[in-house]
Order: sequence, then structure tokens, then C-alpha cells
Amino acid sequence: MSGGAISIIVVDDHAVMRAGVVALLASEPTIEIVGEAAEGRAALELVERYEPDVALVDLRMPVLDGVGTTSEIVARFPRTRVLILTTYDTDAEIERGVEAGAIGYLLKDTTREQLVDAIHAAARGETVLAPRVAERLVARMRQPAQAPLTAREADVLNAVADGLTNAEIGRRLVISEATVKTHLLRLFAKLDVNDRTRAVVVAMERGLLRRASGTDGSR
Repeated sequence: MSGGAISIIVVDDHAVMRAGVVALLASEPTIEIVGEAAEGRAALELVERYEPDVALVDLRMPVLDGVGTTSEIVARFPRTRVLILTTYDTDAEIERGVEAGAIGYLLKDTTREQLVDAIHAAARGETVLAPRVAERLVARMRQPAQAPLTAREADVLNAVADGLTNAEIGRRLVISEATVKTHLLRLFAKLDVNDRTRAVVVAMERGLLRRASGTDGSR
């Protein structure tokens, strides 16, 4: 810390969002912003140069994403605590961030007071989770273990996400339409859903799809 203030860097590829976070914290005397970065590699250079107490890191960025950035910081610069600050609150995104070593996971609707408190807590080495994130993690832990998808079920699931009909899935995978229906029934049971649309939604939340079909990548 410099003069008792907590040193931080802000890492977000969205310039307006990054500027907003900086403006939000600029008047806070207990926090000193020592650098900004728009992607993970640049963030690592800042961490190496300034050794900040906390790195506020977005998840989805070019060059090196938030998970990769977090993993690198935790491995190479253990003094710096990583606090994820993102719009994404799906189970898959939360788990990836936490497993990478982030000490906290906040959402971008966090208030200034909550953000300041979270930065202080992170600097002390305390885990910080947005209430909605904590609820999702607790709910996930209470769920019974999910049976893994077979390779063929995963193929069918991705084809469903691509919007293919049963007949089209059969042609793509060179299997009968009846076999496609059998795989779908097993998928529905494993995902605890009743229709194709919900299957895709739940699969995306759990990180089971190889690609996020039908999304526009917007924040």
C-alpha cells in the first residue's frame, strides 16, 4: 500500500465501463488507482510493474481473458488479490473465475459503497461475493451430482443449440431420428428439463456447450 491507501489496477476492455469504475473510485482516499488495462497481457505488465494490492478484472477480454489473467496473477504475483468485476453471473462463469483463484466475484451493478468495501476486504485476504453470486454457488452445492454427458449426447446438444431438427441432427451425426430422440430424452433427464430450449439454456449455464450458439457476445 502507498501511504496507507490500497493500490489497485482496473482491467476491462470496455473503455466506457473502465472509465466509469475509475471515476467511481477516484474520490476514495483509501484507494489509489495505479493503472488501467484493456486486456489481460497488458494487465500482467501492470501487476509486474506496480505490484498492486488488488486487481479488478473483467471476465471477457481479448488477447487474454479474465480467467487466464486471474490464473497468471495468482501463480506469478500472489501478493496481488484478484477481484472479478463482470456482468456475467452464470454458474459456469462463476466457477471458472473462482477456480482460477479470484478472491472475489462482483457484478457490475454493485454500488460504489459495496465496491469500496469489497476492495478493502479483498486486500485483507477475505473472500467477497455478490449476493446473487453467493446464492447461485450455494444452490449449486446443494444440487445432487449431475451425471456427465456422453460424447454423443454432447454432439446432439450442440446440434440442438444450432437449431437443427431431429431429422437434421440425424443426418449430421449419421444416426437415425429415433436414436436422436433417445439421446434427447436422456439429455432432458440429466439436465432436469422438459424441452429443447430449456436444455440449451441450462447447458450454457453449466458450460456444457462447446460454443454459445445464438448469442451476440453483448455485455
